[in-house]
Amino acid sequence: MSLFPACPHLPSPRERMDWRDLSDLGEERGADFYVTALMYGHYLWRRGQAARAILCLDRALGADLRGDEPALREWPLPYAAMTWVLKYTPADTFIGNPRVHFQHYADRMNEPRRDVRRWRAWACWALTRGVLPHLAGDPKHRVEEPSHALIHAKLVEHGHPGEAALWEAEIEVVARSAGRGVTLAQTAPERRAQ
Repeated sequence: MSLFPACPHLPSPRERMDWRDLSDLGEERGADFYVTALMYGHYLWRRGQAARAILCLDRALGADLRGDEPALREWPLPYAAMTWVLKYTPADTFIGNPRVHFQHYADRMNEPRRDVRRWRAWACWALTRGVLPHLAGDPKHRVEEPSHALIHAKLVEHGHPGEAALWEAEIEVVARSAGRGVTLAQTAPERRAQ
């Protein structure tokens, strides 16, 4: 049963999925893990579990990839998928506060691959601020929020080749659509035609 429409930025999920699809991969965090996390995130999204879908996309962003894997050519890092989920989650669906989630996640990141995972979390934080500007940060969590320029520089330093440009392209999409009332019923092609 699907409650929400398919996300054009994620691979089609299997008919049935659960947490075991990821845990069965053991310690492997490469391309199979990456694609499975994207599929499971899509599975959860289609079933109306937006908050859990975001957590799966987080996990995909933490995969141990070099940047030249075929999986990334087919399914680029899920900045566009993250934006899409944030934008199309209905107001009556639990999503928590993704801005606070990414703020805490980035500031409290641990190994492995701490630096790249940290700056990807800040990149998603910036996307969240653009898509859901009404969400407040956590005033009790004292952290210096990074500038757009710093996030870009750190993605260049720690991310895959071209990752900062991928994120910048999504930031541009968010900026262009800011203030427009986009509804869940509108599809990606319909939005592009506007």
